[in-house]
Formats: sequence, C-alpha cells, structure tokens
Amino acid sequence: MLKKIAQIKLIVITLFTISACGTTEVVNNTNDERLNVVSTTTIIANLAEEIGGEVINHRGILPRGTDPHVYEPVPQDNITLENADLIFYNGYDLEPNLIRLINSSGINAQTLAVGELVPALDFEEEGQMVPDPHVWGNVENVIIMVAGIRDKLIELQPEDEETFTQNAENLTQDLEELHGWIQEQIETIPPAQRLLITTHDAFQYYGVAYGLEIPGTLIGISTEEQPSAQTVRDLVETIRTTGVSSIFAETTINPTLIETVAQEAGIEVAPTELYSDSLGSENSPAGTYIGMMRVNTETIVNALSN
Repeated sequence: MLKKIAQIKLIVITLFTISACGTTEVVNNTNDERLNVVSTTTIIANLAEEIGGEVINHRGILPRGTDPHVYEPVPQDNITLENADLIFYNGYDLEPNLIRLINSSGINAQTLAVGELVPALDFEEEGQMVPDPHVWGNVENVIIMVAGIRDKLIELQPEDEETFTQNAENLTQDLEELHGWIQEQIETIPPAQRLLITTHDAFQYYGVAYGLEIPGTLIGISTEEQPSAQTVRDLVETIRTTGVSSIFAETTINPTLIETVAQEAGIEVAPTELYSDSLGSENSPAGTYIGMMRVNTETIVNALSN
C-alpha cells in the first residue's frame, strides 16, 4: 500500500513538472545562486548576455521587434522585475512605461540606467530641450555602456570578476573594430549624398559619429508622436531642396507614412528597413547589436551611394 502511494505521489510530481514547463518562465530559481539580471531593451539585453555569459541568470523584457517608446508592460513584467537582483535599462525616457514600473515601490533590485552613462545629445521638443535616448548609434558610446555593465556585475557578483572582465574585453575589441569599419563604409558614399532621412529621429548619434547629415525626419525622438499634415509637407520640401536620393523606413514603425512622403517627393524608400530601437530576430543578421549596426550601415551605404 505504501509503495502504491509513493508511486502516485511520483506521478503527480512528474505531471506538475511537465505542466510547469509550458507556463511563463520564472526568473527566480531557488536552487540557482547566480545573479538575477533583467534588461529592458533588446540592445541592452544583448550586451548584458555577452558580458555576463553563463554565470548570470539573465532575462530580457522587451520582445525583439518591439518599440520601447510605446511598450505597455504586462503583469509578468512586474513579476520579472520584482524577482530581479539587478535591472539594466536605457534611461533618457526611451522606455517610459517600463521606467515608471522600475521606479515603483515594489521593485527592490539595484538598477543602472546604462544609456545615461553617456552624455546625451539634446533635442528640442515642444519648446524645451530633452535628451536623445538613442545613444547606441555611436559605437564608442556602447563601449562606455559595456564598461558600466561590467562594473555593476562585478560589484554584485565579485567572484566572477575574471569572467566579466574578459567577456567585456572581447566585446570591446569587437566594438572598436566595428566603429572603424562603419567609418570606412560611410566614407564610400559621395560627400554630397551623405544625407539621412528616416521615419523618426533615432540616428543623430550615428550621424554625428560617422559624418552623415540628418536634414529632417517624419517624427521626433519618440514614436508616440503623430506627424501633422504640415510636418509631412515640410519634409517633402526638405527632400526636394536637398536632393536626397532615398529615405528609410524602420522595422518598429508602420512604413505607410514614410512611403507617402516618398511618393509625394518623387523618390524611393530604401528597399531594406533600418533597425532603430530593437534588434532583429534572434537568428537574423541583425540579431545582435554588432550585427544590427552592420546591417544598418550596409543598408545606408547601398541606398545613398546610387
């Protein structure tokens, strides 16, 4: 009889375990002594995973292809943040709804606004200057962000300092090579054609770092903004005046409006969209930060060199 009861208990436990495998992932594993690290954006998540490797327990919140400006947290996000030991987020109001959630009273984790480690370019919005959050457009800024992530991980999990340091060093070397490569590629565009017009103003850091002028965009730094008819007309006039050969849609924004601008201006939208606020799918060429920057640069060079 006792043997039969034990068998029944084993079956129940097994069924419960199998059932749990189909539920939402739980960040906190009571048998896992690794640091529970949560990142908001896909870009920061990629950097944290590269530096932390297998010695941290990492979870990213934003799904790939999601716009952080307008993302609305779901109940599971709150659970994920409550279970975290450390939260990395961009800051400069890139992910406003998640930042509000992180700052709520139920979150006790240590936090680091990784993007705010970089001095911001300012942007005029509704008559006042606000920081531009798209700091990763300049690869040298990301090198600063990598150092900040490394140092915070070492602070909270010092026994793995060697791993964090080596991973960050390897990543930094790759980023330095990427920075030089982008410079070389942009220099192949004829100087008069180094004009970048995109759907929203996410490429100022890229333009300043690599020598591209941005004469205008359809909307400002936040995709919450809705362009007026006057804004569309002004951008069409800018395109005609500057002689821009091609303009760019973005993967996280509906392309309809920028296509309308192109049609009215009598030019083409580049055949490949730019990645602005999110990485591409995991196994795509733009699935990492470095891959995304390479894909964007190739897209820009191909479109503007014609």
